[in-house]
Amino acid sequence: MARSEKKFIADVMLGRLAKWLRIIGYDTLYFRKIEDSQLIRTAVREGRILLTRDVELYHRGGFQGLFIESDDLEAQLLQVMKEAKLRPRIRSNVRCPLCNETLEVVPRDQIRGAVPAYVYSTQREFTRCPRCGKIFWRGTHWQRIEGRLRKMNLGVPPYDP
Repeated sequence: MARSEKKFIADVMLGRLAKWLRIIGYDTLYFRKIEDSQLIRTAVREGRILLTRDVELYHRGGFQGLFIESDDLEAQLLQVMKEAKLRPRIRSNVRCPLCNETLEVVPRDQIRGAVPAYVYSTQREFTRCPRCGKIFWRGTHWQRIEGRLRKMNLGVPPYDP
């Protein structure tokens, strides 16, 4: 892991934030059910920043943590980006928003039949999660994602396929 690489673990209240951190390229663990003590152990063992909305958990200490102040997703993302000094990396090191694995580029000819025909005919680049098998491409949803990030003033250049 590069020295500047930041990794996170989010508590059960921050699933949407975890997904968005993955979308912008950051290794972010999230579990729907996990004990606070296990969150802390994982954060310490793996050098992760623990993201939490739980004041009591945050004040337990013994780990690097960030108390997330808002319930609003955009405010949460902006807070993490600012305080952890992050920049969106949606062009490289893209992670699966579902299970956090680094996505692998898959040759287009290997995707035929695995995605809708229209998607296959209109897209040139595909990635797949080696853990869950989900296939991704940069369709109109990426324009919405990038638009939302630009609206938050996070400096995302437009995608150029």
